[in-house]
Amino acid sequence: MIPPFETATGNLPPGIHPASWAEVVARYGATPFRLTLLAGLKAALDSLRTAGCRRAYLDGSFVSTKDTPGDFDGCWEPAGVDPALLDPVLLDLAPPRIAQKVKYGGELFPAGAHLDLLGARALEFFQRDRQTGEPKGIVAIDLEDLP
Repeated sequence: MIPPFETATGNLPPGIHPASWAEVVARYGATPFRLTLLAGLKAALDSLRTAGCRRAYLDGSFVSTKDTPGDFDGCWEPAGVDPALLDPVLLDLAPPRIAQKVKYGGELFPAGAHLDLLGARALEFFQRDRQTGEPKGIVAIDLEDLP
């Protein structure tokens, strides 16, 4: 279940919060723009699931109180993923990842990818507020239960 946002920050409380796809859509699909981003995210998650991925994590302003997020951000568990079955766009991690943004509307990284100069891996990196450095929550989606 996705908990309420923290009033002071507009973020989810710290931790990894499991959610079904239906819950994600109900919670974050409040506008036509957000629904468009969700459609792109679903397409990317379908590709990941086809390649053997079981879990992905959703982050960024998309899972905050921000009315109009620029995109979605997230990462995925690489265990069991067959790269030959995965959309190559999801393996192109060189900045600025335009191909991912154009095709899917956001960016997804393997959970173990290093995302900052200090060596933080994606799963840990996404659990920190980029402005304050404080812990924040992310949403875990079980890809085996996608519609």
